[in-house]
Amino acid sequence: MTDTWMPPEEYVKTIANATSYAGFYFTDTADRPVQLRSALNSDRWQWPGGNMEPGETPWACAVRECREETGIAFGGESRLLAVHFLIQNVHWPLNRFGLIFEGGSLTDEQIAAIVLDPAEHTEFRVRTLAEWERIMPPHSFARLKAADDARRTGGVAYLES
Repeated sequence: MTDTWMPPEEYVKTIANATSYAGFYFTDTADRPVQLRSALNSDRWQWPGGNMEPGETPWACAVRECREETGIAFGGESRLLAVHFLIQNVHWPLNRFGLIFEGGSLTDEQIAAIVLDPAEHTEFRVRTLAEWERIMPPHSFARLKAADDARRTGGVAYLES
C-alpha cells in the first residue's frame, strides 16, 4: 500500500470528530463539592464549565465559562484533575471530550458572591460527597467522585461514558 498525502480538509472527513468542554471542580473550605443546577435540566448538577469555542484552549474555556456562569474570575494555576470521554450516541452526534481542572477551595465569602447566569443555572449548592451521591444519577456522580479522588491523590482521572 502506498501512502499518499491528503490535504487536512479532506483527511479530517475520514476520522472521528469530537466536541470538547472544560470546567472547574471547586469545593468549600470543608472539602464539600460546589455544584450548579442546570436551567435546562433540573436533575443535572454540574460545575462551572462549558463547550470550547473555535480557537480556544481548554484552560481558556474553563476560565471564561467560570466567569460567565459564576462571576468568579479564576486566577489560580492550571492543574488537570480529569479527562472525560463520551462516545457519540442518540443524544449527541459526535464523540465528546471534557477536561476538568482544579478550582481549589472557595471561602464562604466567595461562595456567597457567586452570581449565576439564569439562562444556564438556577441555583448552586455545597454538599458532601455522600449527599451528592443520593441526588445525582450514578454516571454523573462517578465523574464528580473521580475528580474528587484525583484532587485528593494528586493524580489525574480518566473516565469513559
